[in-house]
Amino acid sequence: MSGNSALKVKINGKAYEAEKDEYILEVCRRNCIPVPTLCHHDSLSGLGACRLCVVEVNEGNGNKVVVSCVYPLNRDCEVFTDSEKIKGIRKTILSMLRTRAPEGDLLAALCQMYGVAEEKRFTVSRPEKGVTESPAAKRLSAACILCGRCALACSSLGTGAISTMGRGTIKKVSTPYDEASADCIGCGSCAEVCPTKAIEYRETKGQRSIWGRDFKILSCTACGKDFATEEEYTFARKKAARETAGETLPSVLCETCRRRKSSDVFAAAFGERI
Repeated sequence: MSGNSALKVKINGKAYEAEKDEYILEVCRRNCIPVPTLCHHDSLSGLGACRLCVVEVNEGNGNKVVVSCVYPLNRDCEVFTDSEKIKGIRKTILSMLRTRAPEGDLLAALCQMYGVAEEKRFTVSRPEKGVTESPAAKRLSAACILCGRCALACSSLGTGAISTMGRGTIKKVSTPYDEASADCIGCGSCAEVCPTKAIEYRETKGQRSIWGRDFKILSCTACGKDFATEEEYTFARKKAARETAGETLPSVLCETCRRRKSSDVFAAAFGERI
């Protein structure tokens, strides 16, 4: 990267360049500088929820701690990603997260990496004794770090079937009123982006179960591969304005076969494949 618009950024003593308004985390990842994250996902807008990616930055008026995934650069500066202060902050954050979500391999690995002590410094409220929880709800309660990635993925798709609700120690991710949501399309995007694998879903014999609902999984009429729930496929077609109310589903093709079909049509018309 070069040019008059490039900013000069020194990270951990080494010189780099960045575009104006580029986030610090983006600069670090482009230059293979490790910065731990939990709530960040390249396909979603920055959340800054877990605070694990904090760094120190000096833009000429002293060091300050910022959240690198949502902090845009607009002047030459110096960044420290692994100072003793930052390591201490991350240890505290990880200790809090592990207290809330003791299950999860990724969180356990980060705790080990930063030498987080086994003894618990914090406490968190749990469901009262006698309150019955489903296995999926128990898993969610024991592994969710409230990063918000699942809710953001769901709202980005346009369904909004799940969201964070409540405040403080009773805050959680769930469907409205903890009941099966009619807006859920069973796509599994929420589970896919969850960093701690807190959201469980099961697939058996052409059926997917998630958030208290069972969904039929469609098979590609060309290759026979299971690839989407009926609700997910219908939703995608409507969103792409290729289906109107009352239409029946045409031949159901997975993404690979749909592209192959488009390529065949192009080749027939122009003698070339795309």
